[in-house]
Amino acid sequence: MAADREGGARRMPRRAVAYTVCGVVLLSGCASMPDDGDLRGVDYTPRQDSQVRVFAVPPGEDATPTEVVDGFLEALTSDDPNYETAKLYLTPEAAKQWEPEGSATVLANGMESFADPVEDAEKATSSSVTLTGTEVGALDAQQSYSPAEGDYQQQIQLTRTKKNGQWRISRPPQGIVLGESDFERNYMSVNKYYFASNGVAGAASRPMAVADPVFVRERVDPMTHMVRSLLEGPTVWLDQVVRSSFPTGTKLRAGVESLTPDGQNTLTVPLNNSAARVGPGKCREMAAQLLFTLQNLTSAVDQIELESGGRQLCLVSADSADSVAARGATERPEFLYFLDGENQLVRMPARSEDKEALAVPGPLGDGTRPFWAAGVARREDLAAGVSLDRRALFVSPMVAGGSLGAPVLVSQGKTETDRLTAPSWDAAGDLWVADRDPKRPRLLLFDGGKGEPVEVEMPGLDGRIDSVRVAGDGVRIALVVEKAGKQSLLIGRIERGDRPTEADERTRVAVLELRSATPELEEVTTMSWVGESRLVVVGTKQGGVQQMQYVQVDGSTPEAPPPAALTGVEEIAGTEDGGVPLVAHSEDGIVRMPTGEQWQKVVKDGTAPVYPG
Repeated sequence: MAADREGGARRMPRRAVAYTVCGVVLLSGCASMPDDGDLRGVDYTPRQDSQVRVFAVPPGEDATPTEVVDGFLEALTSDDPNYETAKLYLTPEAAKQWEPEGSATVLANGMESFADPVEDAEKATSSSVTLTGTEVGALDAQQSYSPAEGDYQQQIQLTRTKKNGQWRISRPPQGIVLGESDFERNYMSVNKYYFASNGVAGAASRPMAVADPVFVRERVDPMTHMVRSLLEGPTVWLDQVVRSSFPTGTKLRAGVESLTPDGQNTLTVPLNNSAARVGPGKCREMAAQLLFTLQNLTSAVDQIELESGGRQLCLVSADSADSVAARGATERPEFLYFLDGENQLVRMPARSEDKEALAVPGPLGDGTRPFWAAGVARREDLAAGVSLDRRALFVSPMVAGGSLGAPVLVSQGKTETDRLTAPSWDAAGDLWVADRDPKRPRLLLFDGGKGEPVEVEMPGLDGRIDSVRVAGDGVRIALVVEKAGKQSLLIGRIERGDRPTEADERTRVAVLELRSATPELEEVTTMSWVGESRLVVVGTKQGGVQQMQYVQVDGSTPEAPPPAALTGVEEIAGTEDGGVPLVAHSEDGIVRMPTGEQWQKVVKDGTAPVYPG
C-alpha cells in the first residue's frame, strides 16, 4: 500500500475468473499454473482455449486508487458482453458516458500503472493514476485495425464516492486499453464482404466480392456481432470503392438480440422493414454477403434465410452463393509460371506434383527474346513480359504462332534498377506496371493490356515503387515503395473515376490513402497476395535477418504460423484461394511449399515465379 501512496509503479495484476467445461480457474497476480514445478510470474495473460470464458472480478472493499485502476483494466480483458463489471469501477456519471466500443488501444507487453503522489492520501478525495506503455495498434469504432507505434501515456482520474468513501474512476480512458497478448486472446480478425463498385466484375459479369477485415470479440456472440457489423456498412477506408446490396437503413428486426443456426446449419436473419421490398436478385446478393462473412467466421452456417415484413425473402445455400458473386478465393489458376534458365516463360500445372515445365505458347515462350519478369492475365490468355534489361514491356496472347510486336511501353531510365517493375493484372483484365525512371517515376495502367497507358494518380506516394501486385478484387493494390534506401509494404485503394479531363477522355484512375502493412520491417524484398485480405511478405527488421511472414492488409498479424524458413528468397508467389503451393525463387532455384509440407525444389535454373494476376 505504501508504494501506491508514494507514487510507485505496479505491474497490472491478472484477476479474472475463467470458466471451462472442466471447472473454474482463478487467474491471479500475473501467474500461470504449470503442470509441475514452482508457480512462476509472467508478464502477460496466456492465450486461452476457445472454450474458456473469462469473467472479471468486481472492485474489492477499500481498494486503493492503483488497485481500482488495475482491476478496471483487467475487467476490460474479460468476456463480459457489455463490460458491466468494468463499469463497477467507475463513478455512475462516468459509467454513463464511457463508450467501450468506441475504440481500443493495444499496447506491447501490457502496461504499467503509477499512482501519482498526493500530499495527504488518507484525507484526499481525488487522485490519479498514470498508465504507460508502448502502443502497437488500435481499433476504431468500426473495429477496423490500424498499426501504431510510439509511447502511450494516459492519466486516469479517481474520486472518493460520497456514499461509502470508496475510490472510483471519474475519468476513464477513451474506449478500452489492453495488452497485445490480451488483444490476441480476446479478438479475432474476420472478413465481412461487400461488392466492388468501380466496375470490376468477375466471370460472367458477376459482382466482385471484396473482403473488409474487422476484429470481433471471439467469445462474445461473434456471429450476431458480424451480422450487425455487415449491415452497418463497410469501413471508412474501403467505403469509397464498394457497395452493399442491403438497402439503406437495414438492421436486424427490433427485439432480435442473438442469432444462432438451426440443426441443419441454416441461419435465419430477421430484418427490419427497410428490406421488405427487395427483389429475388438483390436478396440473393444480400444472402451471399452474409454467407461469405459468416463462413469466414464459422463452419456452422451452410444456408442463409432472410426474412422481412413478416415473410421469407429468400433462402440461399453456400454453393449457390458462389454463383451470385465472384471472389478471389474461388478463382482457380490452372498453371504456375516462371522464367527458365533461358529467360523464357514456362509453366507447369498449379495443382500437380509434376515438375516438368513447358514453354508457354506464343512469343514469350518461343525464344524470340529473353525476359526479366512476366505477368499472366487472370484468364490465362494474355501474358506481359519485361525485357531482360528492364527497359521494354511487351504484351502478347498465349497462342502458338503469334508475333511479339512492338513494346507497349519503353522506360527512359538509365540503369536497370531505374526502369520497369514486374507487371500485374487485375480482375478486369487491365495491366499495371511501374516505371522507376527518377526523372518521371509513375504507376501506369493499360486498359485490357493495350493502347496508351493511363498514368495513375498517387497523391500520397512518398518514394519510388519497387513492386506492384493488384488484389484479386481489383480495388486494392499492394506496393513495395523505396525511400532513403528502405523498402515498405503499402496498401492502397484503387478508385476509378468518371471525370475525364479535356486533354484525356480516358477514365481517371487513382491509388489513394496508402497505409503501411509492415511497419516493423525495414526492408521488404518481395510479397504476394495469398488471401482475400492477406499477403505473404519476405523482409528484414532493423538489425535482423531475412524472414517470411503473413500480414493482413490492415497491418495486423494473423494467428496462422508463418511459412517455413527459406534462405535467400528473391521472389515469392501465391494466390488468393490458398489452394495451390506457395512458390519462391531462392538460392536453391524455384521451390514450392504445398499446404502443411516443407519447401521442395522444383528446378535449379529458374526465376520470377508468378501465378495469374
